[in-house]
This record gives sequence, C-alpha cells and structure tokens, in this order.
Amino acid sequence: MLMRTDPFRDLDRLTQQLLGTSARPAAMPMDAWRDGEQFVVEFDLPGVSPDSVDLDVERNVLTVTAHRPTLDEKADFLAAERPRGVFSRQLVLGDNLDLDRIQAGYRDGVLRLIIPVAERAKPRKIPINRDGRDQVTGTGTGTGTGTGTGTQTKTVDAATLNA
Repeated sequence: MLMRTDPFRDLDRLTQQLLGTSARPAAMPMDAWRDGEQFVVEFDLPGVSPDSVDLDVERNVLTVTAHRPTLDEKADFLAAERPRGVFSRQLVLGDNLDLDRIQAGYRDGVLRLIIPVAERAKPRKIPINRDGRDQVTGTGTGTGTGTGTGTQTKTVDAATLNA
C-alpha cells in the first residue's frame, strides 16, 4: 500500500476549497463551434446535478453557474484533485445571435447550448431591377423633369448609363 506523508495537505485542501489555486482552478471546460445557422457550446460538468445548473442571459452576456457538492470533511483523503463548490463562466455573445431562442440540454455530465443565428444576421439576396429603367432621385438644378432648385426625379435609360 502506498502511503503519502504531507504535513501541509489539510491546509492546501482547505485553501483550495476556499480560494482555489492557480495550479488547479475551479474550471468549466468548454467547446464552441458553428454548425450551419447555429452555434453550439458544450460545457463539461461531470458529477454536477442538473438541478444545480443555472443559465442567465442579460443583454449579450450568457452566465452558466453550477455547483458540485463538497465531500465529507471527516474523510481522510488520499487524493482530492477534482474541484468542488460553485463554478461560473460567462460568455459575451455577439449581436448576430438570437438570444431569445437558446436551447439547453444536459446529458452525461455535458451541458449543451444551441444558439441560433438571428434572422437579421443571415445572408440574404438583394433583388436587382432588370427591366432596363431605373429611378434616380437627386437634388439641385440640372436637366430633367422639374424646374428650379429642389428634389428632382429623373427616369434614366440603363443603356444611357453604360455610355
């Protein structure tokens, strides 16, 4: 049997539980990618109850909060490497996402968010008038219909524009 002697083990464990450490931060690993007209974000939350996961959206900031309960402090740990307590992560989302239609699911310790791209951000075609005549609106004096200064409306033949 392997015995490990570390007189500062209890102090280190208590410090990590209260403050966390830079060597072992209380992390919430994440993957994010675009899949067609939606963004998918997955967070690893093993050992976290789905009831302790909370999602909030305020303006363009998505906050994920989760809680993994602490273990019995009376136990004599041989290793305590998994972070416990409250985890939180914030994502600043762009204006091109539809934050009103976010879908969330939790399965096998993975929180998956599907965030659709907003309709206003999707590529779209702009129709082009192809009947050979365009309406041109201008200001000032010049030739065409109308007299004096002010707004004039001219009908211009598209063939004239190419000359």
